[in-house]
Amino acid sequence: MTTRTTPPTIHWSGGSFGSLELLDQTLLPLEQTVLKLTTVEQVWEAIKALRVRGAPAIGVAAAYGVVVGCQTALNESDEVFAQRLTEVLDYLATSRPTAVNLFWALDRLRRVANDQTNQSPHALIERLLVEARAIEAEDREMCAAMARHGAPLLKDCQGVLTHCNTGGLATAGDGTALAVIFAAAKANPKLKVYADETRPLLQGARLTMWELLQRNVDATLICDSMAAWVMKEKRVQAVIVGADRIAANGDAANKIGTYGLSVLAKAHGIPFYIAAPSSTFDLNIQSGAEIPIEQRHADEITKGLGRQTAPENCPVYNPAFDVAPAENIAAIVTEKGLIQPVTEQHVRQLVGA
Repeated sequence: MTTRTTPPTIHWSGGSFGSLELLDQTLLPLEQTVLKLTTVEQVWEAIKALRVRGAPAIGVAAAYGVVVGCQTALNESDEVFAQRLTEVLDYLATSRPTAVNLFWALDRLRRVANDQTNQSPHALIERLLVEARAIEAEDREMCAAMARHGAPLLKDCQGVLTHCNTGGLATAGDGTALAVIFAAAKANPKLKVYADETRPLLQGARLTMWELLQRNVDATLICDSMAAWVMKEKRVQAVIVGADRIAANGDAANKIGTYGLSVLAKAHGIPFYIAAPSSTFDLNIQSGAEIPIEQRHADEITKGLGRQTAPENCPVYNPAFDVAPAENIAAIVTEKGLIQPVTEQHVRQLVGA
């Protein structure tokens, strides 16, 4: 497989007075446009509008967004800078409700600030930038570790199904579920990947297929509604997807359509895997019933990609995520190893450590 030669998903340019650069994923696969973000409002909009997406990437972008947002108060008093930092942290937390990596990253920067109370604004923003860079570097390392731990799960597969986008576009590294697929395909070039298009915003068609083809992985695009038949025809021997938040009992929230895939896989006797870093686990909630599900605008369905496909004023229900129950998940791949079987005891033993 060849390596990716596209612009990085996330890049910090400069020092503490620098800017955040993002590859605008809303324009892929036709355009590769890099956005230069110099205000926290721009970072918030980029997260909300899915210009950057994927739970790990959202966390990294938010961390750098804190630095961007605090630049406006660098020459103010310690008290004014502290107030600005709190405003920025709280503001970025309102961008998207489901991906727990967002809150995990913001909490890390909040703790750094609380531990540096005697620092000047200039010294503190330097420390915040160091932490943001650490979050990015750690995510890259976690992607590589998930690939190592997860690839053996697919070693006997001729075909594997995935949903939404979980590759380099969703992380700082090679991805979560896609990192596992890349590693498995490297060991077995005959592995065939089936990618759901992932309605309504087509992240599977626009982003996952783009990444797979760039890496010369044998991949085929299917409509979401074809997944059951692909399983029935025995074209795939495993399903692997990512996650945006995982509860203490192993229930995993991911892009809408994931719950249905977990049910279909169980009905067909096919193992259903989740790949996610430990930062995606929320051990403060007991089950998936407590995970907030983001509701998106109706236009994403009725006017998807700019073309109207439904009557005006058509009532629409548009949850961005659903929850695969732990009992449908054969294993969760993390950077620390496999959670198998998926139980609260095993989750807390591995992730809690």
